[in-house]
Amino acid sequence: MLVSKEKQESNCGRSLHEEIIDFYKYMSPRPEEERMRMEVVTRIENVIKELWPNADVQIFGSFKTGLYLPTSDIDLVVFGKWETLPLWTLEEALRKHNVADENSVKVLDKATVPIIKLTDSFTEVKVDISFNVQNGVKAAQLIKDFIKKYPVLPFLVLVLKQFLLQRDLNEVFTGGIGSYSLFLMAVSFLQLHPREDACMPNANYGVLLIEFFELYGRHFNYLKTGIRIKDGGSYVAKDEVQKSMLDGYRPSMLYIEDPLQPGNDVGRSSYGAMQVKQAFDYAYVVLSHAVSPIAKYYPNNETESILGRIIRVTQEVATYRDWISKQWGMQSRTESSCNGNGVTLIVDTQQLDKCNNNLAEENEALGKPRNKTSETLSKHSSNSSSGPLSSSSSTLSSSSDVDSDGTPCKTSKQLSCRQSTTNRVGSQEVSLESSQSSGKTQSSQTANTSSNTNKSQEQNSQARGSGKNLLLNFGERQAGTILSSLAVAVL
Repeated sequence: MLVSKEKQESNCGRSLHEEIIDFYKYMSPRPEEERMRMEVVTRIENVIKELWPNADVQIFGSFKTGLYLPTSDIDLVVFGKWETLPLWTLEEALRKHNVADENSVKVLDKATVPIIKLTDSFTEVKVDISFNVQNGVKAAQLIKDFIKKYPVLPFLVLVLKQFLLQRDLNEVFTGGIGSYSLFLMAVSFLQLHPREDACMPNANYGVLLIEFFELYGRHFNYLKTGIRIKDGGSYVAKDEVQKSMLDGYRPSMLYIEDPLQPGNDVGRSSYGAMQVKQAFDYAYVVLSHAVSPIAKYYPNNETESILGRIIRVTQEVATYRDWISKQWGMQSRTESSCNGNGVTLIVDTQQLDKCNNNLAEENEALGKPRNKTSETLSKHSSNSSSGPLSSSSSTLSSSSDVDSDGTPCKTSKQLSCRQSTTNRVGSQEVSLESSQSSGKTQSSQTANTSSNTNKSQEQNSQARGSGKNLLLNFGERQAGTILSSLAVAVL
């Protein structure tokens, strides 16, 4: 059942739409974050140029397109002439120059696209380096072209990337959906959307997000249908695709035809596609209930966030970004946890663990343990190849195998160690800044003690009776209803 634009506005309101905009503004890359990443690229490029002066180093992936989260990795491709890919030669040089943490450098020479994975020793930024992958750079330009055509894409994609990241479903080499695949799914969603106004700049982002989750969480037939982006977009029957494939081969569960190379299946390594489908379905149910007519009767409805029921921003990420601002910002800037619209974006790790909300329930439904940052980091740093080696894939394969987002990597301990490293190399200003900050913090804590005592009764009266501690608290919200254009919502 199609829903008119007027009814969308009146039923869903602008709450979820505004929350998505707030999230996008908060999580979008800052100038100092770009400066920091360019320094990482320069350090690695210097090592490469020392080995091969004529080599060409290019950036692709999310850093090139600007659609990266604060903890996303950097994708680099090195173009040159070698009889065999010099993976181990570069790995040895990176260790020798102390560019990467000793235990972080890994050579995935058996992956579909052979790469070197490392973590920069100073910034903790993760980097993937590939060789002679032509389509990576082309894919970045393709993404930019689609963003011009569909202005809503950056808003949807950033929310979706965060959604998959916190559920460990964003890494291709562990079966998740990479950035390129996710982007193409969003493009297909907009190409084939039955409402013409869905692609307009003034479209309701909240409506589109729910419809995206409904399509890929409930209605899309992963078993029989593939996604094609070329020629305005269409769905393709897997039976037809298989006829053109070699004997013994068949389309993957998440078949996405690469628009840059039609014979390449972008989603071939995403063997966890059904897990992603379940997560999308869960998000659809949660958001649909949040904007339903009965939502206004929920406890704390006016203070709880809609978007905050499915995505989170941890204090760890906020601390990491503050550290970046102090090191690379033109002037010292501490980002408030609230923006001008009264949006509370940050919670600490302990609150995440105690929070009685959708993620723990979702993990149980998917048969997964509760997510822990330390386990996530350990798992992501220890995994190796994602699939069998293809003889020609190193030069023709899509960027999907190497374009993914990292996980938050700055703990308070790591930040402390990094500060010590800064002091050792002579950054006395940072040391002084840290001491002043520490003194101010102690003074502030003393002053706040009596204030907190006087306010405790008021805070207790405002505590949430349901025990649900949502992580994005966007102030007052008015609930409404929404019927998806793809099917009547089952609430």
